[in-house]
Amino acid sequence: MPLIYFLPPLATVLIWSGNMTINQLSVGAIAPSSIAFLRWLLALAVMTPFVLPAVLRHRAEISRQWPKLALLGLLGMGLWQGLAYVAAETTTATNMGILAAMVPLLTVLLSALILREPPTLGGIIGGVLAFVGVTVLLGRGNPLSLLHLQVALGDALMVVAATCYALYGVMLKRWSMNLPPWVMLYAQVCFAVLFLLPPYLMGPMTPIDGQNIGLILYAGIPASVITTFLWMRAVRQIGANQSSIFINLMPLFSALIAMVFLGEQVAGFHLAGGLLILAGVIMAQTLTRPFTRDLTSDKSSRAR
Repeated sequence: MPLIYFLPPLATVLIWSGNMTINQLSVGAIAPSSIAFLRWLLALAVMTPFVLPAVLRHRAEISRQWPKLALLGLLGMGLWQGLAYVAAETTTATNMGILAAMVPLLTVLLSALILREPPTLGGIIGGVLAFVGVTVLLGRGNPLSLLHLQVALGDALMVVAATCYALYGVMLKRWSMNLPPWVMLYAQVCFAVLFLLPPYLMGPMTPIDGQNIGLILYAGIPASVITTFLWMRAVRQIGANQSSIFINLMPLFSALIAMVFLGEQVAGFHLAGGLLILAGVIMAQTLTRPFTRDLTSDKSSRAR
């Protein structure tokens, strides 16, 4: 496989990691409700000249599938990023990058619950490892502090946001729609803009100025439109499974970018929690043998 095929997923994860720093830089520069809405409004405006003709050709299918598209837009665009902007006010970009890397593992677990896919050995062991890693991270190195509900609000919101995005991926897989990828994305963004409009109007409505326009541009174009194009290209060239492995680089990239631009320091609990979560995610992605088959084999061998 040519090495150039690995550039699209690598660039995608790098841009996503940079967006964690954008989340932090937006604190005090623009309200979470404002950047969440303006980001997707900008993405919609950029896509419209290129995608609208195809959307009009598929309007009958869109009208049939609109409830599903609306829920996908709420989960994948509205809640995933909307919660991340709120979380940035009370947590660090490093923590956000580590917790966002849980998405592949959460996708495996939710697939077992919703799609009835048999749990894998890696999913079970990896889930336990990642859970321990999350408790180390949320407890700032002291998991027992969670018994006293000593969890930063931002960290808790990022766990919810990651769960929403994992659920988005699972439902996207469950609901097969006869729509081209860009048309499906465009419809989801339309619904996301509608969902994000009320919070934006309720305020505080931050005016666009020289301090925040760059943040909106980065979030609306590279982190929304360009990453979508690159990710779809990556999936087409090397497959979804191999592409998703690159998400494991998010904690590293997020920490490095945050150190350079925000001056964040990586503590011991970041390394311990991040490594446990990373190990859990890698196990879930690589040990894909169904766990139920192992149990069946054990029962058969005992019967003999």
